[in-house]
Amino acid sequence: MSVQTGQNKDTLAAYNWANTNVRMQKQQQKEPMFYYFAYGSCMCPVDLKRSLGEKTHIYVVGAATLKGYRLGFYCYSAFRNCGVLDIIKDSTSSVEGVLYQLPQRLGYALDDREGVHQNWYRHEQVDVACNAKLYKNARTYVVVDKLTDELAPNDWYFNVVLRGAVTCGLPEQYCWNLFNHMHQLQQQHGLKSA
Repeated sequence: MSVQTGQNKDTLAAYNWANTNVRMQKQQQKEPMFYYFAYGSCMCPVDLKRSLGEKTHIYVVGAATLKGYRLGFYCYSAFRNCGVLDIIKDSTSSVEGVLYQLPQRLGYALDDREGVHQNWYRHEQVDVACNAKLYKNARTYVVVDKLTDELAPNDWYFNVVLRGAVTCGLPEQYCWNLFNHMHQLQQQHGLKSA
């Protein structure tokens, strides 16, 4: 009977992770892919998995920056029963988010999650910086019919957005700014703080 030490288990886990990563890279080379810039709840790979039906953390390229836009809660989601994020063109601002390289086969499910077929969001092609490289024509989503005033997120949305931002390594100051913005909106709208 063999007994594994904690170090051997860690080594085995690292080996399994490396093999899985190599397998996924080979698979990604074989099928058509697209870049996707997420700035809201889709920054959280766990939440994105819920909609796409498979692990998405393996598709994360890294933390990314979109220049010429700013965040705002200019959309009401009946599904989430709260305000949800949107990006608005603003030459003086930038938005931090997560860049994914997703298989093309997941595009329809992503469109479905974002309500493209219901005309809630639409595709926008953007250039984002990630890992000291510029990725051109990445897909992102913008709200079609924007509200005139921002609407507060509920606690669930607040937490999933923040969890995605922190988990995927967005800059600490940006995470704090995002937290403060959502918290202030909740206070203005008389909602409980997260």
